[in-house]
Amino acid sequence: MTDKAEIEQFIAQAALNNRQAFSQLYDATSTKLYSVCLKVLNNPTHAEDAVQDAYIKIWRSADKYQRNGLSPMTWLITITRNTAIDKLRSLGGHHHSNDALDNLEDSAQSPEAESIAASEQAQIARCLKTLEQEKAEAVKSAYLQGATYAELAKKYAVPVNTMRTWLRRSLLKLKGCLTND
Repeated sequence: MTDKAEIEQFIAQAALNNRQAFSQLYDATSTKLYSVCLKVLNNPTHAEDAVQDAYIKIWRSADKYQRNGLSPMTWLITITRNTAIDKLRSLGGHHHSNDALDNLEDSAQSPEAESIAASEQAQIARCLKTLEQEKAEAVKSAYLQGATYAELAKKYAVPVNTMRTWLRRSLLKLKGCLTND
């Protein structure tokens, strides 16, 4: 995960027309910014368009970014959210009412929350590596992608009850790993 200092460096380099740094900024932040647009627009195609427009604005205004101790993601999300709202208004606001726009929350995490989330993510990834590969994949499929026991049992050619046991034991092993760190 990219940290605050790296994102600030990418923005500073983008302000100097460094396309490589801008590409790295995009890679580091596009998923989060797309989710902001999708939340506002509730339409994947419109969200993709809004993200593209937001990155154009970010490229053009990178020299205006000021390091102020706050998360650079707040600056990026503000530009993106405003771009998505502008897009929504240009579409006639058919996806949300203006009251809904007023109630949209800034989904940016505080720097402390981002740091904690990154640490937890690394810890979970480390603990997943302690599982056998197919069991780790089954856990990810079940709990991150919503696969059912039956789907997983078919995929791994085991009975459904065996899959339940795999997942239960894998979760217990993960819990042990996470509580021992």
